[in-house]
Amino acid sequence: MTISPDQQEIEDAAALLRAGKLCAFPTETVYGLGADATNADAVLSIYETKGRPRFNPLIIHFADLEMAQTYAEFSPLALRLAALWPGPLSIVLPQKPGNGLADVATAGLTTVAIRIPDHPLARALLRATGRPLAAPSANPSGKLSPTTAAQVRRGFAGAVPVLDGGPCKAGVESTIIAIDGDRLVQLRAGAMPREDIEAAMGMKVELAEKGAKISAPGMLLSHYAPEARIRLNTTPQQGEAYLAFGPGVNFDGPTKNLSLTGDLREAARNLFSMLHEIDATGASTIAVAPIPETGLGEAINDRLARAAAPRP
Repeated sequence: MTISPDQQEIEDAAALLRAGKLCAFPTETVYGLGADATNADAVLSIYETKGRPRFNPLIIHFADLEMAQTYAEFSPLALRLAALWPGPLSIVLPQKPGNGLADVATAGLTTVAIRIPDHPLARALLRATGRPLAAPSANPSGKLSPTTAAQVRRGFAGAVPVLDGGPCKAGVESTIIAIDGDRLVQLRAGAMPREDIEAAMGMKVELAEKGAKISAPGMLLSHYAPEARIRLNTTPQQGEAYLAFGPGVNFDGPTKNLSLTGDLREAARNLFSMLHEIDATGASTIAVAPIPETGLGEAINDRLARAAAPRP
């Protein structure tokens, strides 16, 4: 059931943000931990609350394209790509000089990752606040991203206010695309499949080189991790939990199935919530079934690979 906060709740959340406080809010992808992106102290509170490395930049959210154009330089190709907004797509663009964004929000880079979320509550909050909002996923750094308000409250032990908009419909973070001259380069796979972007733009989307320097959120090797260790592309052993995909699963341990019918969109929507649920069983290891690499499978496998990477 979708929850619709009244206008007063939106205004109260906006007042917190304008006062330099944090407030979590829903987007179509995951819940974001929001702060005024022009207030350095507020943005620092995001890093401190999440325990996030300072060199990892943040995505900045805007209510509309007009608002975004006051902070970033849009080439003709960028404007064509921006036609896919609102949606789960972040675009890395050059910052306009003196735009007022806090340096700490962009990790001191000359570029900024921006997007317009496809969630009416998120855009209502942005309009009410009247400022761009830095908003990484609303979870302790490196842990599972939240797709419900309850997961945000658990993750921060109730210390962060949450504007509750019900479950997120996409379930994985936005796709991040950088524009390099006349090239589109995917820095992070996400909820907008690369194939869909290529079809809409009529051009190839290249992949960032492995080991490329961190120029956008979500590029850390170890990220999105549950407490349990993860084994990928495998079948479960006795004593493990199992994150399954597709029909015909027969395992007597703790099991969640991302999609009984093998639907990648359903699997993306369920990914973080089901990892949260399996992690809560106390299993020390989660075996994960193979996931196709096509469409949204690219984003799902990216998140799983980062969750399974050695922890820092």
